[in-house]
Amino acid sequence: MDLHVSLVGRRDLAGQIYRQLRAAILDGRLRPGDALPPTRELARRLEISRNTVGVAYDRLAAEGFLTSRVGAGTFVLEGGSAGRGAPSASPLRARDVWEGVSAWPRPMPGVIWDFRAGLPDVGLFPYEAWRRIMSGVLRSSALDEPASVGDPAGLSGLREAIARHVGVSRSVRASAGDVVVTSGTQQAMDLIVRVLLEPGDVVAVEDPGYPPVRILLTAAGMRVRGVPVDAEGLRVDRLPDEARAVYVTPSHQFPLGMPMSLPRRRALLDWARRRDVVIVEDDYDTEYRYGGRPIEPLQSLDEDGRVLYTGTFSKIMRPVLRLGFLVAPPSLHRAFRMARYVSSWHAELPAQAALARFIDEGLLARHIRRSRREYRARHERVAELVGGMLGDRLTLVPSEAGLHLSATLREGPGRRDDAVIARKALGAGVGLFALSEFAVTGPPVRGLVFGYGAVALREIEEGIGRLRHVMDA
Repeated sequence: MDLHVSLVGRRDLAGQIYRQLRAAILDGRLRPGDALPPTRELARRLEISRNTVGVAYDRLAAEGFLTSRVGAGTFVLEGGSAGRGAPSASPLRARDVWEGVSAWPRPMPGVIWDFRAGLPDVGLFPYEAWRRIMSGVLRSSALDEPASVGDPAGLSGLREAIARHVGVSRSVRASAGDVVVTSGTQQAMDLIVRVLLEPGDVVAVEDPGYPPVRILLTAAGMRVRGVPVDAEGLRVDRLPDEARAVYVTPSHQFPLGMPMSLPRRRALLDWARRRDVVIVEDDYDTEYRYGGRPIEPLQSLDEDGRVLYTGTFSKIMRPVLRLGFLVAPPSLHRAFRMARYVSSWHAELPAQAALARFIDEGLLARHIRRSRREYRARHERVAELVGGMLGDRLTLVPSEAGLHLSATLREGPGRRDDAVIARKALGAGVGLFALSEFAVTGPPVRGLVFGYGAVALREIEEGIGRLRHVMDA
């Protein structure tokens, strides 16, 4: 291995080498069986005598950390590494807000029928095409924007490709200059908080709504207020007067699934204009629409430049491809670039270059068309089976888009807690979310969320049948 030893001063050189190697072994950086450099090589590298290195090695060997084999070299001894971590005692303490923050979603081990919302079918992804493009990016001059001068907003080629893509597929009005490449919705929200909000500001979110955004806002010191939704989407008449920002999913409300009606979208824009409020529009899966009229985004209806539009490629392509985007008006271009610069300047440059080519070659549009056909079939099958096999227990929420369907628990004397149902379903190998998990500040909506991105069409009936058995038990 390549070992670097930094020496301060020239006194007790053998002791310095001993202590640094011992720490590396205890920390697990040097593992059992790892070879140490020969004494002659390490002495030459550190410009000290070979005997000095030998003294340090001998001391470590005497204490049971190293072993030498004639003709082979010096190695870390089995049992010498204790995997020591950072000091357990420290005066440092996190801010109180982090005591109440926990990750979402919870792990779901043992899932056989995976109905968790938000997961695409990675088997539909064109791996060969992506591998070809990525190989070309790594071999060529595609990454010709040096890290020292690159634009924090992202590679220019990708921002141009994104602007064209969302203009054609989503009717979003954007030029390349309006686009900031992000690692997804979470980073987009983090940038918005940095640029536009102050600790203590009130941010309104849909209730029920997307937990990670609520968690991020809370951790950033925002006061999060849940606003109820109905069949037309966010209740504009219930927005808090003191709100500085509103986060919405108008094309496909998460998690219930209904779109925001045109009158409600216009009312929201009017309310924001009168109160000087920023609207964050999260359009997370609008490519997957299976019926009805196309939903015009708030951003395209906005005449005042107060809508910030976010999207992600994780739902379209693969969750591990952490790339998304934020569309912002010109007045905020510089601020968002600087916010991106101070948070993560050059994230995922090879993936950015590959995605630009993937879009430019028409492969993204082709992948969306192909996967949309498959997801439409799953959407229809889930709706049919939930309405049939579980129709006496659940009421489907009408939805014509996305990668999930939601259903509320019917009222009745036998009604049970949706979290209990989800927990028992997991024990039977069925993974899905309870609607109550998405409650913000109001009374929780009770029901179940059926994602169909990660469960094959042929497996849907068996999975829902297993859920029926759990609910009957």
